[in-house]
Amino acid sequence: MTLPDPSLQGLVGGLLIGLSCASYLLITGRIAGVSGMVATLMTEKRPSPGNTFLLGLVSGPVLWRLVWGVWPPMTIHASFLTVAVSGLLVGFGTRLGNGCTSGHGVMGMARFSARSLIAVACFLATGMLTATLSHLLTGGMQP
Repeated sequence: MTLPDPSLQGLVGGLLIGLSCASYLLITGRIAGVSGMVATLMTEKRPSPGNTFLLGLVSGPVLWRLVWGVWPPMTIHASFLTVAVSGLLVGFGTRLGNGCTSGHGVMGMARFSARSLIAVACFLATGMLTATLSHLLTGGMQP
């Protein structure tokens, strides 16, 4: 079976993210904030509706493999150290900002939350600044 066009993959992925977040809100009455779900999973002993949502997230690549016969294409152009430090910084930022792109970007923006609007503006500004500095410090070289 031939893999779908990458732009179609992004469109379908975006629709599935929106559908899953909206469904989670309708079913549980709670926001689908992944960083909060992970924090709850790591700190509480009791099952949570977020556990099922997280299971759905991590099963996505397995379902892709079952449907298309190959693992989802993924390329990382960074060292393990860079990825590890980046992950720690993202984790710190989600705790500092009391949420992540799923909670603020998908759910908060859809609800016109002023707090989420500010958080997403900070996410984007920080991402643009980081990308620009990275580009300038490496002389614009591609890995």
